[in-house]
Amino acid sequence: MLGDSFQWPRWYSMKINADFDSGNIEVLDARDPGHVRLAIRPDSRSGHFQWFHFQVQDLTPGQTYGFSLDNAAQSSYPHAWEGYHAVASYDQQTWFRVPSRFEDGALRFSLQVQQAQVWFAYFEPYSRARHDRLIGRAQAAGIECLAVGRSLEGRAIELLRVQRNPQATRNLWIIAQQHPGEHMAEWFMEGLIEAVAAPDEELAALLQQANLYLVPNMNPDGAYHGHLRTNAAGHDLNRAWQSASEAQTPEVWFVQQQMLAHGVDLFLDIHGDEAIPQVFTAGCEGNPGYSPRLAALDADFKQRLLASGAAYQTRHGYPISAPGQANLTLACNAVGQAHDCLAFTLEMPFKDHDDAPEPATGWNGARAALLGRQVLNVALAMADSLRPTR
Repeated sequence: MLGDSFQWPRWYSMKINADFDSGNIEVLDARDPGHVRLAIRPDSRSGHFQWFHFQVQDLTPGQTYGFSLDNAAQSSYPHAWEGYHAVASYDQQTWFRVPSRFEDGALRFSLQVQQAQVWFAYFEPYSRARHDRLIGRAQAAGIECLAVGRSLEGRAIELLRVQRNPQATRNLWIIAQQHPGEHMAEWFMEGLIEAVAAPDEELAALLQQANLYLVPNMNPDGAYHGHLRTNAAGHDLNRAWQSASEAQTPEVWFVQQQMLAHGVDLFLDIHGDEAIPQVFTAGCEGNPGYSPRLAALDADFKQRLLASGAAYQTRHGYPISAPGQANLTLACNAVGQAHDCLAFTLEMPFKDHDDAPEPATGWNGARAALLGRQVLNVALAMADSLRPTR
C-alpha cells in the first residue's frame, strides 16, 4: 500500500474492466487507487464464486496500486485463500504471482506496476480463442473431431479421437474443466494433445494399443462467463452424472451418450482444487462395484505416475469413501461404476505444488501441460492391463 503522504494527481483515473472471456469482477469503490475495493461476482443462477479475472488500464508505471476482494470470506471455499497468491500479467501471455494476504475477510494484494495496463486472475486463464486454436492444431495433426456436442448457449463441446490402430480394443477417456473456473484443466489437455501431435516413436508405439477420447472443455459457457463451478443454468456438471438431461446439463448428457457408443476402459476427469497445494488423485474405492482387479489397477497407476517424476504425490488428498458409500453423481464414480473401469479425478492446485514449489509462478499453465504429457504416457503404458485378455 502507498504511504499516507502520497498524493494522487487530480486528473488520475483508472479503468477496471471484466467484460471479456472469463472476466469476473464488480467494482465497489475505486476512488483510492491504493485501496481499490472489489467483489467477485457469483455464478449465474448459483451462489458459487471464487474465480476472478479483470483488467486495469490507465495506470502510471512505477506507482503501486492496491486491490481488495472484499467478499472473499463469503466465497465457496474461504479457507482456501490462506497461502494463496493472485496471478498477474501485462500481456496475457506471461503470468506471475503477486504476494497476497487474506485478512479481515478480504483477499488483498498490491503491485508496483511496470506498464499502463495489467490483468489479474485467480489462475492463468485458458481463453476460448486459445481453445479454438488448440482444436485447429489437433485436427491439422490428424486428430479426429469425432463428434460435437452443444452447451446450453450453443458453444461447441468437441470430442476428439486419436485412433492409430483400428484393431485397438482399449478406449481411454480424458475430460477436463467440468468446473469452468479450473482453467489448469485445459492447460493439462493442451500439453497432452500437443504430445500426441508431436513426432515421438515411443509414444507412437503406445498409441497403437489404445484409442484416446478427449474432451478439452466440458463447460464452455461457464468458462466464458467467469463462473467457478456451474454451467449457464447454474448446475454443477460434476454432480449431474446420475441426472443429466439435454435440457439442463447437455454437456454431460452428450459425453455419456458417446461413452455408451464407444466404451470406456479408463477414465480421467481433470480438475483443480482450491485448498490443497499438491497434485493428487481421487479414485473409486467407495463404489459398490470396486473390486480387487480395480484396486490393483489403481495402485499400478499411482505407482507409475510417481515413478515418472511427475509433480504428483499420494500423501495429501480427499478422504476415501467407505465401501459402497461413494457419491455416484460425480463423474469419476459414475463412469467407474457404469463401465467397471479404472477411473480417477485428477486434481491440480490453484496455489503451488508444495513438494516442488515455484514461487514466481506457483502452479501454472506450463506445469499443468507438462503433467498432461506425463499422465498420457502412464495411461497408455497401462492399456493392455486395463481388462482381462479377451
